[in-house]
Amino acid sequence: MINAQLLPLQRAAMRPLAQALSERGIGADAISLAGFAVGLLAIPALAAGWFAAAAVLIVVNRTMDGLDGAVARIAGPTDRGAFLDIALDFVFYALVPLGFALNDPAANALPAAALIAAFVGTGSSFLAFAAIAAKRGREASAFPQKGIYYLGGLTEGFETIVIFLLMCLLPGRFPILACIFAAACALTTVLRWRMGWKTFGRGEP
Repeated sequence: MINAQLLPLQRAAMRPLAQALSERGIGADAISLAGFAVGLLAIPALAAGWFAAAAVLIVVNRTMDGLDGAVARIAGPTDRGAFLDIALDFVFYALVPLGFALNDPAANALPAAALIAAFVGTGSSFLAFAAIAAKRGREASAFPQKGIYYLGGLTEGFETIVIFLLMCLLPGRFPILACIFAAACALTTVLRWRMGWKTFGRGEP
């Protein structure tokens, strides 16, 4: 919801480190893969109940997710980088609820399943809109440097990070937090369906 407003601050903060990494020949794709590997470690941490460690790993993963884009803007963006960025993000988002489900299946499995299903809705509507927008040559004015058309919504990356960290800080409240965020994601999905219906119902460009 506020990703577009936060992007300039994020880019300014990461530019010095991104410049240093780029000068040392460390590419954006390598950062993307390393960040995903770090994020994967959060899943066994959550399953084991090491919530503080999981929170740190989630923050590192999200920081590296922003850093890969900063490096790409210096070295030059690529289609492979754009593909990796979005593909790895969606898998990571779905794995975090799975970690909570593994920690306490009796209490968390159903809310985790609802949240993952909601993520499927936001992710599929996002990618479907991006695919048709690319076909029509549309660009997102709020996110001009994204590798694909970036359709915003009520629940975006920032809100997802915040809810994940809240879940780590309050693991006993995971069921209610997951259900609330699932409802917000469902609303985002419906709004994106509406946007697609209106935008793409006007005939070919």
